[in-house]
Amino acid sequence: MPSTAHAPSSLIQVERVAELRAQVRAWRAAGERIAFVPTMGNLHAGHLSLVREGRARADRVVASIFVNPLQFGPGEDLDAYPRTLEADRRQLGETGCDLLFTPSVREIYPRGQDTHARVEVPGISDILCGASRPGHFVGVATVVCKLLNMVQPDVALFGEKDFQQLLVIRRLVEDLAMPVEVVGVPTARESDDLAMSSRNGYLTPEERGLAPALYQVLKTTAEALRAGEPVERAEQTGLNALAAAGLRPDYLSVRRAEDLAPAGPEDRALVILAAAYLGRARLIDNRRVNLD
Repeated sequence: MPSTAHAPSSLIQVERVAELRAQVRAWRAAGERIAFVPTMGNLHAGHLSLVREGRARADRVVASIFVNPLQFGPGEDLDAYPRTLEADRRQLGETGCDLLFTPSVREIYPRGQDTHARVEVPGISDILCGASRPGHFVGVATVVCKLLNMVQPDVALFGEKDFQQLLVIRRLVEDLAMPVEVVGVPTARESDDLAMSSRNGYLTPEERGLAPALYQVLKTTAEALRAGEPVERAEQTGLNALAAAGLRPDYLSVRRAEDLAPAGPEDRALVILAAAYLGRARLIDNRRVNLD
């Protein structure tokens, strides 16, 4: 168990891998356990819940802020993605983070992105959000693999809102025999159940009023499955409900929670995943459902 005898130290910020590794090495020499929370910044309460969970599981918490260009496709919001470093740094310090790693693109991809080695997790990366955003999960897997190798934490924490991403990362860690525990942390939600996301800031006031319909439809779909409704009918009903609520659905799919394979009649541990467009924002969410 991590020690809780010391109060969180003042937040250290570094930009170079060498500085990061030197500090982590010093903590390890003192016998301390390291937790890691990778982010793209513009932090909200969901990110901070990851830091708090890391604090409960380790002696030191490292967070990173890096807007990874490799996971953005053509026409996506790389340039517009909100960057709020000062506010992020203050929140991390107040929440108990010990070190903030803020590398440049050159620090992560010193030879440029086009000639850089890439990490691919086949199959699970090509469905759902991977089908809508080709190459996205190659970018995610590559940068997460690099960051885990840079930090070399004992435990890394990710939000369950990005359920497919969480499974991609678990698979790459397992397949590449990386000695890190991957922990999923429950989705943080607003008072009306909208999943917290940095991209929620793109919503107009009118769109913000419509956005909670995404999770409401997931809950209704879960209830239908528990009542015995066939998967295909439940999916189609959910898609129709999203459109009727004013969202433009990308997908709503019932999958096996273990590996995101299509749910069969014998499967009991399921997850319903959905993505929908609302104005400039692409919203994603999911809900677990156990049929036992």
